[in-house]
Amino acid sequence: MTWWTDKSVLITGGSGSFGNEMVRLLLPMSLNRLVIYSRDEQKQEQMQRRFNNPALRFFIGDIRDRERLEMAMHGIDVVIHAAAMKIVPTCEYNPFEAVMTNIHGAENVCRAAMATGVAKVMALSTDKAVNPVNLYGATKLAAEKIFVAANNLSAGRTQYSVVRYGNVVGSRGSVVPLFKSLHSQNKPLTITDQRMTRFWMTLDQAVWFVLSSIDMMHGREIFIPKIPSMHIMDLAEAIAPGEDYVFTGIRPGEKLHEVLLTIDEVHLAMEAHDRFILNGGPSNAKVVQYSSDTNPKFLSVDDLRRML
Repeated sequence: MTWWTDKSVLITGGSGSFGNEMVRLLLPMSLNRLVIYSRDEQKQEQMQRRFNNPALRFFIGDIRDRERLEMAMHGIDVVIHAAAMKIVPTCEYNPFEAVMTNIHGAENVCRAAMATGVAKVMALSTDKAVNPVNLYGATKLAAEKIFVAANNLSAGRTQYSVVRYGNVVGSRGSVVPLFKSLHSQNKPLTITDQRMTRFWMTLDQAVWFVLSSIDMMHGREIFIPKIPSMHIMDLAEAIAPGEDYVFTGIRPGEKLHEVLLTIDEVHLAMEAHDRFILNGGPSNAKVVQYSSDTNPKFLSVDDLRRML
């Protein structure tokens, strides 16, 4: 990835788990600057101590603040937009806040990048944006539309694309920390529905997928990785084998299965060996849709244990 040499990169929401892993992989690439833009001063201080690299810079700021974003983006070549409200129940209870961050914040990132001459903007999305049944998914669907449509205004001067992927092992709001915490306290694991499936990938895989997608983007694409699925009961068995489980029932805004590529999007999808690319060229996708329950590849209990 020689493209990154001497470039300046900004990551919104960069003090989270994704940002930390992205920084770990990007710093050896001889960047000019790597800017972390986030609201959490304590996490930024921890990152500064952890990496201690002169190329790493920190901006306290909110993506709701367009002026602050423009100040941070001066001289930036690539923006990776990871900032969002992501916890489904929190978004349901605080809908105005979720809209301000996930939708208006997305627009601010687009406008700030255009105003400052950023070359590439890659936004992170989620399988919950596909046929959304909760507010989080609805706001991320709106954000996807905003980033794709931003190419109409930039006339190629700034390229905007999106990556859309599934659950990341151990990320904030993930079920893995909850299961591990309950198991360590000798409490039964709480499972909403034993039929549930999810797409599953590691944090390292997510970061490399984003980087490779930035390398190949031209603007408008939505990059979707080909990743395995897992059964929730296999995950429970991997963490707490042979134990009793408590079934609580599916929560409002939750699906039994997730979809990364719908039947209505397939005609727009170009299929490569490791990904689907919406709006990326002539359609050659052979799937009807890409869903976590019909995925040809599932992780076994042993696979999940190795990942954890």
